[in-house]
Amino acid sequence: MTAAVAQIWRHPVKGHGAEPVARTVLATGATLPGDRVWAVAHEASAADGSSWAPCTNFSRGAKAPGLMAVGAMFDDGSGRLTLSHPDRPDLSLHPETEGDRLIDWARPLMPEGRAASARVIRVPGRGMTDTDYPSVSILSLSSLEALSRLAGVPLDPRRFRGNVWLDGVAPWEEFTWIGRRLRLGQAVVELRERITRCRATMADPLTGRIDVDTLALLQTHFGHRDFGVYGVVIEGGSLSRGDRAELLP
Repeated sequence: MTAAVAQIWRHPVKGHGAEPVARTVLATGATLPGDRVWAVAHEASAADGSSWAPCTNFSRGAKAPGLMAVGAMFDDGSGRLTLSHPDRPDLSLHPETEGDRLIDWARPLMPEGRAASARVIRVPGRGMTDTDYPSVSILSLSSLEALSRLAGVPLDPRRFRGNVWLDGVAPWEEFTWIGRRLRLGQAVVELRERITRCRATMADPLTGRIDVDTLALLQTHFGHRDFGVYGVVIEGGSLSRGDRAELLP
C-alpha cells in the first residue's frame, strides 16, 4: 500500500480547537508536536497535571458539543494561542499562564447540568491523548467518504479530531494494519489499536450543534463504533502534507 498524507492536524488544548499544520517533526515515543499539550479539567476531575488521566476528567465535545466548533491557532514562537468560534469573539492568550481566561471564554459553550470547567493543566513531556500512551491518530479520507455516503451529507474531518489523514487508501483498510508499521514521510509509526468513537463526532465543527448520529451509523452498518487507528512513533522524522505514506513489510 502506498498513499499520501493529505492533512495534518493538532489540537493545542484538548477538546478546545483544531489547527491544520503543513509540516511537523515526529519524535520517537511522543505525541504529534503541539497536540493536546493542555487540557481543561472540570470541577469533578481528579486530574492535576502530575500524570496522564482519562478523557472523562476533561471538558470536551462528547459532553459539550459547542466546543467542537472551536478553532485554534498556536504560535510556537510566542506561545500565544488564538481561539475562535462562530458564537464567541476571538481570544488570544498564553494557555500556560492565562487558563482562567480560556475557561471564562468557553463558559457560554458549556451546557447546563454538566461539571463546569475548573482549571487548565499540562503534563510535562507528553500530550494528553485519549490513550494512556503517547499516540498519533491516523485516519483515512476514503473511510470518511464511505461514512459520508451513509450519512447522506459530507462529514468534516474535524469531527474525528485526528492527527494524520491519508488519501489513496481503500475504505476501512486501516483496520487491517494493527500490529504493522507505517512510514509517514521520514517517520515510522507502529499501529496499535482501533479508535472507538464518542458523541463528539455527532457535532458539526462549523456550528457546534449535533446533526448526524455518527455512532448509530457505525454501529448499524459495521457493528462497532470505530473510526481510525492509534499508532506509536518508533522512528522519528519530518512529516509534511503531500508526503508518501507506505505500509512496511
